[in-house]
Amino acid sequence: MSATKGLEGIIATESSISSIIDDQLTYVGYTIDDLAENASFEEVIYLLWNKKLPNQDELDAFSDDLFENMALPDEVLSHFKSYNLHSVHPMAALRTAISLLGLFDEEADVMDDAANKRKAIRLQAKVSAVVAAFSRIRDGLEPVKPKKGLSYAANFLYMLNDKEPNDLEEEAINKALVLHADHELNASTFTSRVCVATLSDMYSGITAAISALKGPLHGGANERVMQMLSEIDEIDNAIPYVKEKMANKEKIMGMGHRVYRNGDPRAKHLKKMSKELTALKDMSKWYEISVEIEEYIKSEKGLPANVDFYSASVYHSLGIKHDLYTPIFAMSRFSGWIAHILEQYENNRLIRPRAEYVGPKQQQYVKINER
Repeated sequence: MSATKGLEGIIATESSISSIIDDQLTYVGYTIDDLAENASFEEVIYLLWNKKLPNQDELDAFSDDLFENMALPDEVLSHFKSYNLHSVHPMAALRTAISLLGLFDEEADVMDDAANKRKAIRLQAKVSAVVAAFSRIRDGLEPVKPKKGLSYAANFLYMLNDKEPNDLEEEAINKALVLHADHELNASTFTSRVCVATLSDMYSGITAAISALKGPLHGGANERVMQMLSEIDEIDNAIPYVKEKMANKEKIMGMGHRVYRNGDPRAKHLKKMSKELTALKDMSKWYEISVEIEEYIKSEKGLPANVDFYSASVYHSLGIKHDLYTPIFAMSRFSGWIAHILEQYENNRLIRPRAEYVGPKQQQYVKINER
């Protein structure tokens, strides 16, 4: 038996949720290009959970269920207000809030299929309210209740800003949510499946997944891309900045991907969205700096941009605080995590891999007074 570092290339399970084959990402057989251009996030959630696209009646009922379950218990809002808000990262707040929500769900430990589907709706609905409420409370503002008739994407921006978004803003968030919804067996998704394979509850599985996403090698890349763009500030500084980073062997965030060899198929959709949004908001320099960096890194290192690279300027142009970028990623990825949790429950076996021992052998115990 030979170990593979980081389990790279290891097939750990079978799944019918999403696939990455020949640099093409699909959800239940639909290409990401098809879904990004045509689908609402609600349709994608339904697709991932039910392995089919909804008809109009199913979509209407599903969207109504999401809206009806967005409200948060007062105890969660009070919990946020008890924090030293400006020293708490939103991902830590999200992790704790989701765990806390499990205490107020009477079905948290009910494990039949119907109860799990109801919990799935509650979790997906409430995560958008959690992210928005934390941001507002941190800024000394009162949380905003969701508004009937708005899409999931539009309601998130409405709860965040107390203002309905325009069509392009809604399209941008919807597209970002669709693009981030699932990505095969990534670190956080694998974490969620390992957790619930013990037959732990869905809240535990999602909390575990958030904890994995919080790490900077998984989530957080788009936040660090925006930090880089802010440090560059002007297009003339872009190439000198990148050259200096490369000379110091520092990583340029948002470039290349562990799985894709010829480019992340999701990136082009957010690149287009960045161009349109930054122009609308008179912030085109962020798009132009991004293009300059992407073209240089691609020519020098052969690394194209990944989905995180242009999502940074998209979120920035929407006025979203930089440390909310990863929670928005999580808000989308809840749909995929839940799909994988449901799939794990359907055909469960405890996930228990082995480790190749490389430590010392044949040691003998020595009494403490002789050591």
